Amino acid sequence: MTSADTVKISVLRLSLYGRLVGHLVGFQDGRNVLTFADEFRSDSNRPTFTLTTHPQFPGSARRLAQPWTRRQRLDPILSNLLPEGALRELLAQALKVHVDNEFQLLSYLGSDLPGALVAEPMNPEEVPPSVLAAHGDAEAVSFDKETRENKFSLAGVQMKFSMKQQDGRYNLATGSALGDWIIKTPSTKHQDVPLNEFTAMTLAEMAGVEIPEIKLVELDKLDNLPQINLPDEKRAFAIKRFDRNGDQRVHMEDFAQVFVKYPHEKYGGANYEQIGQALYRFSGDGMADVQQFARRLLVNVLLANGDAHLKNWSLLYADQLTPRLSPAYDIVTTRVYIEDEKSYALNLGKIKEWYAVNLIHFERWAEKVGVPWRALRPHLDETLERARDLWPQALNDLPMATSHKEELKAHWGRLQPSFRIS
Repeated sequence: MTSADTVKISVLRLSLYGRLVGHLVGFQDGRNVLTFADEFRSDSNRPTFTLTTHPQFPGSARRLAQPWTRRQRLDPILSNLLPEGALRELLAQALKVHVDNEFQLLSYLGSDLPGALVAEPMNPEEVPPSVLAAHGDAEAVSFDKETRENKFSLAGVQMKFSMKQQDGRYNLATGSALGDWIIKTPSTKHQDVPLNEFTAMTLAEMAGVEIPEIKLVELDKLDNLPQINLPDEKRAFAIKRFDRNGDQRVHMEDFAQVFVKYPHEKYGGANYEQIGQALYRFSGDGMADVQQFARRLLVNVLLANGDAHLKNWSLLYADQLTPRLSPAYDIVTTRVYIEDEKSYALNLGKIKEWYAVNLIHFERWAEKVGVPWRALRPHLDETLERARDLWPQALNDLPMATSHKEELKAHWGRLQPSFRIS
């Protein structure tokens, strides 16, 4: 029997690789509480949920012992799994909820999130008595019966969708099918973004940056997209999901999650030194990942990418436990869209200016990270050599808009002499 003091709750079951992580409880007043399961907390071989809960991370046991309580928005670890910008607004409108009602958004998107985490809505009779008892006089209630079709969740301000490729066509993942490609449709605000990203990513790979498979896809090969406005452009950008291996999920997290920052803190919540330190200290191959990270930092400078913020760097847990730097993504020549843009996203060696940075600042960065400069300098030299040898001719043959190519070439000439590409 329900009393006047009974608290009504909705419950999500969180799991990794089929193993219970814990329960996320949503209250009608907007409060939400994540409590970890005893079997997850006590297992020293548990899959890594986030770096701060890794068994070898300092204080992980203490972090898992206490419930994670937030109001309206979810904890940053979960909040960063949800879309931003126009895509979030589209979802909120479809679900008839406020854009900040993250519990409801997660309940809808929970079967195809970035990484391997699954968030499943629980029927009232499925909720364990221990979960109810933990919240006093609580009664579990059913979730609204919204359709689970056309579900997708990929963070970012662009319109991007998790899609399943089959026979040369791409469909929004439905039912139990997992999306294996991220499709970014053309922007109504900026011209030729798919061509820009395909070109920048291709150049980055030529310079030694590890990237997933990428391609440009004709818009008429995309099926079941929501009703969105599209410009008069013919192709979308497609990037293979590295958090999927066939029908298997592979866990990952971006560095906003690593540093427990909300998406709105992605430009100021940390710097490149702190990312480098985390990689060097906790990665399964710290030296190799810091070397690759340094290479990417230089490539972002050379390509005038000012948007390499915390959410555009990730850890991948291919063995379910050990963090490694993920392949690169979201490399775009942003200068062509932002007038007089002159800086990258986060501090590096106490500087953010493209046209002032040089190898001295990279050496200072290496010192702060704790990596010997002699271990990084050859990788930066090789990056520059590859860029100078390969990029000028390659750029002529790549699909970036002509005006964007000219702006990128002008950018190369404004860099410090040690970084210039002729």
